[in-house]
Amino acid sequence: MHLRLNVAEMTQLPGRCDVFRNVGKLRSVRGLMRADMPGFVGETCKVGLPSGEQLMAEVVGFDENESQLMCFDSTAGLHPGLEITATGHSRAVPVGVGLLGRVIDGIGRPIDGRGPLRVRRWRAETATVPDAMQRTRITEPLVTGQRVIDGLLTIGRGQRVGLFAGSGVGKSTLMGEIAKSAESDVNVIAMVGERGREVRPFIEDCLGESGLARSVVVVATSDQTPLMRIKAVLTAATIAEEFRDQGAHVLFFLDSLTRLAMAQRELGLLLGEPPGSRGYPPSVQSLLASVLERLGCGEVGAITGLITVLVDGDDMDEPITDAARGILDGHIILSRKIAAQGHYPAVDVLPSVSRVFREVTTTEHQNHATKLRSLLSTHAEIADLIQIGAYKAGTSPQVDRAVQIIPAAKRFLQQSVNQKAGWQETQDQLKTLAAAWPW
Repeated sequence: MHLRLNVAEMTQLPGRCDVFRNVGKLRSVRGLMRADMPGFVGETCKVGLPSGEQLMAEVVGFDENESQLMCFDSTAGLHPGLEITATGHSRAVPVGVGLLGRVIDGIGRPIDGRGPLRVRRWRAETATVPDAMQRTRITEPLVTGQRVIDGLLTIGRGQRVGLFAGSGVGKSTLMGEIAKSAESDVNVIAMVGERGREVRPFIEDCLGESGLARSVVVVATSDQTPLMRIKAVLTAATIAEEFRDQGAHVLFFLDSLTRLAMAQRELGLLLGEPPGSRGYPPSVQSLLASVLERLGCGEVGAITGLITVLVDGDDMDEPITDAARGILDGHIILSRKIAAQGHYPAVDVLPSVSRVFREVTTTEHQNHATKLRSLLSTHAEIADLIQIGAYKAGTSPQVDRAVQIIPAAKRFLQQSVNQKAGWQETQDQLKTLAAAWPW
């Protein structure tokens, strides 16, 4: 008798076997699930249903030996006494080129009907923020294909910029146009708290086939649990970090930061955190800062962040809007008044700013942009008087000249959907406008 032993395989068996299982019982569900088992924050658990199915949940807090959990999906069908098994590890995210062209949910499951994901690597969703002294400086412009941005609010590779607007002003459309036209290697798009009916039109119409081919879209709709909405952002950030670490330039879109804050508000209040301004607990500020600091330049690649901020009640001083302005490297304001005039993209240039504008543009570009801003400012100061007929031509040569040039300036700032403007084309038109304004 010959006994053949595969020693290599046998040495791996202990790692595959559950020599110890941390199991508890579900005690109550009041927003959060409570189970009599120890666990660490972020640990993934499985909830066994009588049907044999298993729901995935995560430990979000604890009190001595009682764990507080939240399901990724609906809690329908849960009842006291169900067995909860801790996996002993945190969630990992699928990453790599196999995700390009795919649409996934907040925990990395495909939802586009194109079969399973073909990925070879998984990465922990909790990442270490790049050390401040290891980040490369922002020195290169990102060409977005939008004249108003490339000309007056130039974005740098590795910058984090906010698109601030109320509802229905064109944030998602502008985001889709930039995703199609921007000169980036990869797009990672996180759609958080969106209405379900808006997801497909955005992917098919705003993003388009060409945009989707080099994009990964992560979706968590408004009806999903707050944990799933938060995870969608963390999943997208992890995917973007993997591409950056491979040396790629990644364009990261988050729509929207406000809905991420709302999801964390729900979770924080369920955990018993004290509410602050407009009900936002302290953990919201912490989450926003930690997510946004994961973006930016690394040692080899860069993640440029375009973050939409839904301005509650068009109040630019509400807590999330104010906090975002303090963290981000620039803000582009979309105006409801400008949109009502049929002017798209509805960017209000004067209060908008790119904080790296001077680092990524030439002196000549800066001078031309300053002149156009001066023109827009002069016209804005007198616009109301002109509309009611109170201004008399000849009173001010500067105002007279502004009235003559402003139609050309508005044509420069407007752009149709699917119309991409080249970098040199934008520079030439900006130079022509600046030359016509001697002040």
